[in-house]
Amino acid sequence: MDPTISDVARRANVSTATVSRVLNGQQWVADETRANVLLAVQELNYKPNAVARSLMNARTKTLAIIFPNVSDGFSGTVLSGVEDAAHAQGFSIIVCKTGGGRERTLDYLQLLAEKRVDGIIFASEVLLPEYATFIQKLRIPLVVLSGESSDPSVPTLRCDDRLAAYTAAAYLISLGHERIGMIYGGAYGTPEQNGRVRGFEEAHRDHGLALTEGQVQLMDGFAFKDGQVGGQRLLATLTDLTAVFASSDELALGVMSAAHARGLQVPDDLSVMGFDDLPLAEMCLPPLTTVRQPLYGMGRRAASLLLDHLQGIQKLGENVVFPTTIVERQSVRRR
Repeated sequence: MDPTISDVARRANVSTATVSRVLNGQQWVADETRANVLLAVQELNYKPNAVARSLMNARTKTLAIIFPNVSDGFSGTVLSGVEDAAHAQGFSIIVCKTGGGRERTLDYLQLLAEKRVDGIIFASEVLLPEYATFIQKLRIPLVVLSGESSDPSVPTLRCDDRLAAYTAAAYLISLGHERIGMIYGGAYGTPEQNGRVRGFEEAHRDHGLALTEGQVQLMDGFAFKDGQVGGQRLLATLTDLTAVFASSDELALGVMSAAHARGLQVPDDLSVMGFDDLPLAEMCLPPLTTVRQPLYGMGRRAASLLLDHLQGIQKLGENVVFPTTIVERQSVRRR
């Protein structure tokens, strides 16, 4: 049996008269109540009259991007690309910072449903099944940017982390480094979600080099302080390291700080390599050798995919893989 207006009223915890006022576009309804009614209509797939359908399908010309953290160079560079693409089409951007927490993420998703955003970019995190289910129930177009999704129907835009880390480790090995430490931030629970670690390990295996315990440090995040702590651990326990590969530029700067605290010079005593090629990579001393991923272009492409979908130009398609390149500066030397 198809849902009725009474079903919608019960779901939204309002009267049928209130549902009718919302669906007929009458203005004397609180914004929160209106949002709850429209959400209930979407969840129940209620088929109202043509006026109500027009109301619900009206565009807010708003996209949302969800980050675990917005205080780093990574999110700022991605956001620049998203905003430039969106503003060119007359769209605004809502930025949400979850701190990586489940409850806050769900709270933000509820808020975005109430705001009736036209599309969501889920960035730099694992899209848990409960997040994907909630968004899909609302029929909000979704893409994952530089993150992970176990749902093959959700398009992802990212670099090939395994290949990028493999190339970085092989580059250091080609320069004569055979004892290389690695610091990885934001470690996840499955091998598939640790592509940079797998690439680092595979490069060592393919070059006949064995990894010892503690040579790969898994940290909670990708920030400078994580790099300091991880760098201190590496340098305190593995005194024969000649290089460290960090899975973000901020981690790499933390390693450089830890090396300086131990009286080590970069790159004379220790070579350090990062990942991302943020603006700060050129600003530090010495300038950082790193793996460049096109963060601005990735953000712009994510927004463009949603905008093209919303305007009927093309449906959300398959995953997009971006290339990476090694940018040589002065933090790595040949052994």
